[in-house]
Parts: sequence; structure tokens; C-alpha cells
Amino acid sequence: MKKWSIVAILAVTQFVMVLDSTVMNVSISAVVKDLNTNVNSMQAAITFYTLTMAALMLLGAKLDSKLGLLRGFAIGSVIYGIGSFITAISPNIGVLMLGWSFIEAFGAVLVIPAIAALVAVHYTGKDRVTAYAIIGGISGAAAAAGPLIGGFITTYLSWRYVFFFETIIMIFVLIASRKFSTTPPKPEKINVLSAFMSALGMGMVVFGMLQSKVWGWVEPISKPTINGQEIAPFGISIVAYLILGGIVILWVFLNYQKKLEHQKKNPLLQVSMLKSKHLRAGLGVLMAQYMIIGAIFFVVPIYLQMVNGLDALSTGVKLMPLSVALILFSIIGSKLVSKKSPYYIVRVGQVLLVLGTVFLLVAVNKDLTGIPFALAMFLGGAGFGLLASQLGNVNMSAVKESQSSEVGGLQGTFQNLGSSLGTALIGSILVASLTTGFINNVAASNLPQSTKDYVSTSVKTVQIVPASDVEQQALKAGYTQQEADEIADIYKESQLGGLREALFFLVIIAVLTIFLSRNIPKTIVK
Repeated sequence: MKKWSIVAILAVTQFVMVLDSTVMNVSISAVVKDLNTNVNSMQAAITFYTLTMAALMLLGAKLDSKLGLLRGFAIGSVIYGIGSFITAISPNIGVLMLGWSFIEAFGAVLVIPAIAALVAVHYTGKDRVTAYAIIGGISGAAAAAGPLIGGFITTYLSWRYVFFFETIIMIFVLIASRKFSTTPPKPEKINVLSAFMSALGMGMVVFGMLQSKVWGWVEPISKPTINGQEIAPFGISIVAYLILGGIVILWVFLNYQKKLEHQKKNPLLQVSMLKSKHLRAGLGVLMAQYMIIGAIFFVVPIYLQMVNGLDALSTGVKLMPLSVALILFSIIGSKLVSKKSPYYIVRVGQVLLVLGTVFLLVAVNKDLTGIPFALAMFLGGAGFGLLASQLGNVNMSAVKESQSSEVGGLQGTFQNLGSSLGTALIGSILVASLTTGFINNVAASNLPQSTKDYVSTSVKTVQIVPASDVEQQALKAGYTQQEADEIADIYKESQLGGLREALFFLVIIAVLTIFLSRNIPKTIVK
């Protein structure tokens, strides 16, 4: 057992890294109430948490190399612990975003690449394959256990205790990591321009998607203002410019990295690594996997809590089939690694993930109950578990051992970029569909014409709130009880329609991502 003590500590660390976002997702309604904020602000906090990691993960991998793996891991653990403590005591959404979305996330960009690289340092051959399977399985277990752990603690104590406990765990990890072997620091310069372009490009794309529900994709819904001037060049929503501009910046970044690598000037990203079709496939599937799961972990808890009024623990229990399947199939995937090729296991995992999204769409009803919903959660968890057990080893086996830290950074980048895209894109589709549906349903109702005119001209974005809040607001605005009830019923119907439309887009995305696995290795990776 002694030889596995290192991977055990790394697995605990990985568990904490993954646990964070899933805990926050099932605690959304409690945090909204506690901090007197709204769902849109929580969507932004969740998105910026994963986006910060995605945007800075490559920089984190370079800093680990420059500092030495053990020192980078230790510094990241300290920063992460500080961020967790700030999050635990946050009095408002601004402080929560500072502690969680930025400080914690920055700690994670040092820790996550170091985990992958430290596995490569301490294990070889079949032991390394097993170690990466353990780390992948633990990632899946954390994603599975997060809703239950977060739900229980939030319901019976407070969501804040999760982050207090994380602070304590990171202190333990910091002490235990002293037994690790490490790599000597490399006296290399960090290319600041590369880090800036990478962060700016990804930030613009994700922020554009996040704001699409407010500003519109192409035709402006509303227009941001600067010094009183509305911004919508040529009558086109600023969202389109943000996304296109971000893509252009990332294209320039990629070409700049090629130039630096050709000149042997230490690029932030070694583009030559991406010549490996196995690595490209592994990273593509990883990003798609987390995009789908990130979306599910956002829109389903939002609906269960803000629409159906479930508490955090009840939400976690509703997600339990996903949790059970995720853990079970992570173990199965780890066992299959010596008998079946990664291609076979990954393809099966993707098909199960697609079936999960299809059943989830079929299961959409007022209370998200019944066998289809439970089956959807189980299939989604099974697919996620199989993928989690394989992709780490696929990616690490595609490059030299000396590049393990860089690949660890790439994995973190693609994983968190997928999560942030899933939360931003599908969450924004949910809100946009809710808004459109509410406006159209009001127009087709028997409500007074003055109400229809007001809604059609004044409502730009509808907040996700319990229908009872809508009824109370209508009564305060002077509507009769009958009219308030009708408005609340229209709102509930629109919420259901918004969820259905968001999940339809998720099914399309899940189907398309199957094509990304064509180049996953068809022989057993050793």
C-alpha cells in the first residue's frame, strides 16, 4: 500500500478540485437567498470559476515547471485554501466571486497540472496507467458525490461549511505532500503576451455566450452602454463581436505559439504536441464531456430548486442515480483498461451520454419525476464514468514523460473550458427561451391588453425565480388574484418550455461530440 500513498494524496486533492463546482450547483438557491443575489449572478460566478481555470491553466503548467512541481503544488494549495476560506465567510456575491471564482481558481491552475505531472514522476508502466485511472475515477466520484455532500451540508448546516472543510483538507494535503519527489525548477521565462492572449481569447468567447441571454446573439435584445452611449456597431449585438473577436485572438495566439516554438523561445503552448491525433482526440472528447455534464449540473438543479422549490439535499437525492452510475462505471472503466481498447470504452461512454441527454429531454415534466428522469441520470453518469476512467491516460500516453506537466495544463484548460461553455451556453439558452416563451405566452393569454403591451415592450430578460415570487410581484403591482395566478401559471409553463429547449440543444451537442473520438487509440494504452 505504501507505493499508492502518493496517488492517494493526489486523489484527495483532485477530489477537492472537482467537488467545488458540483457543490455550488446544488446550493444555488441557498446561496441566492443567503447573499441576497439572483440566479444570473450565480451563473456568472460558476462560469467565471471554470473560465478562470481554463484561461490560466497553461500558465499554471508553466509556473509549475519554473517553480518545480512540488513547490508549484504547495503554492497552489495555499492559494486554494485561502480562496476557500474567503468564500466561506463571503458576505455578498462580490466577495464570493473574488474568493471562489478567482482566488480558488488561480490556486487550482497550479495544483491541477502538478497532479498529472506528479503521477508521471512517481509511477511507470502499468502502475502509471492504474494511477491515472484512479485519478480519473476520483474525478468522476467527486462529480458524483458533490451533489450529495453539498446537499447534505447545505441543508443541515450551511453551504459555507463545505469551503471551511476544503480549507482544512488543503492544510492536510500541504503537510502530506512533503514526502513527494519533485522535479528541479527550470530557469525559463514566462511569455506574458501569450498568457494574456490565451486568457483574453477564451474570456471573450465565454463571456459573449454568457451575456447572449441579455444582449442577444446577433440582433440586439438590449445594448450595453459606455458613458451613456449604446454599443451595437452596425446594429449587431456586441455578443457576436465578442465571440468572433475571441476566436480571432485564439487563432493569432496559436500561430504565435508555433512561431515561438520554431524559434525555440519557450512558448506557453507547445503546438507540436497537438500533432498527436490521440492527444487531439482525447482533449476534444474531454472538453465535450465536461460541456455536457457542466450544462446538466447547472440547468437541472436550477429547475429543481428555483421552480420546484427543492432544497439542496433533495436536489442531491434527485441526482443520485447519476452519482451512483458515475462511481460504478468509473470503477468498471478502470477494470476494463487491461482488456478493452480506450476507443471501445470511450465510444460506449459517449453513446451512453447521448442516451442520457435524450432521456432527459423525454423526461421533462413539471416535477422532473418518473423512470425516464432516473434513467437519464443513470445513463449520463455511466457515460461520464467510463470517459473519466480513460481520458487522462489517453492524453498522458500521447506525449513524452517530460511533457506531462504541459499536458496536465492542457487537460485542465479543455476540461474547464468545456464546463464554462456548457454553463454559459446552455444556461443562457434556458434564460433566453424562458424570456421568449413568457412574452409569447402572455401575448396569447386572456390578460388585459395593457399587460400584454407592457410585457412585449418592457421585458428584456426574465429572471429564474419561483413562480410564487412572480405571483407576489403581480399582486404588489396591483393585479387581481385571478390575474396574478394566471401570470404565475404562464411563467411556470414558460419555465418548462425553456428547460425543454435548452435540453434539445444539449442533445444536438452530445450527438455531434461523438465524431471527436475517431482518433482515440484502438489498441490498449500502456
